Amino acid sequence: MLKKSFSVLNELLVETFNDILEIEQKTLKEGVFNDLSITEMHTIEAIGMYESRAMSEVAKELDITVGTLTTAINNLVRKEYVQRKRDEKDRRVVKIALTRKGKLAYRVHEKFHSNMVKATIEGLTEEEEEILIRSLDKLNKFFNKKYNLEENK
Repeated sequence: MLKKSFSVLNELLVETFNDILEIEQKTLKEGVFNDLSITEMHTIEAIGMYESRAMSEVAKELDITVGTLTTAINNLVRKEYVQRKRDEKDRRVVKIALTRKGKLAYRVHEKFHSNMVKATIEGLTEEEEEILIRSLDKLNKFFNKKYNLEENK
């Protein structure tokens, strides 16, 4: 690899990652859901739209402890994005699900990501799109393997 390519790729990866986070935060703060942090939005995303989920499932997906998730869920319940429900089959089990407000936040965040992807591939040829996908897939697999992230996916 050329020294210039290395430098350019490093800069692009770091800037892109930081820009996406900054844009997400800015979009949240300026939008209807300005009471949510990025972490809370990603918690909403992990809970998902359609089914109640066990706290342990969501904590595993987010790679955090159930105790840490409990604190986040308490805040999201207080803000009326999430509700707790007892499992019908086993009343000892508490499940979490999005409220109507939580589902709306989920959809808005999903739309943000959809717009970001559309803007990324806009103007690319089919071949360029395939190269981008293969390159990002390779990068993603590298990080997953290098940092043992596979078990969380």
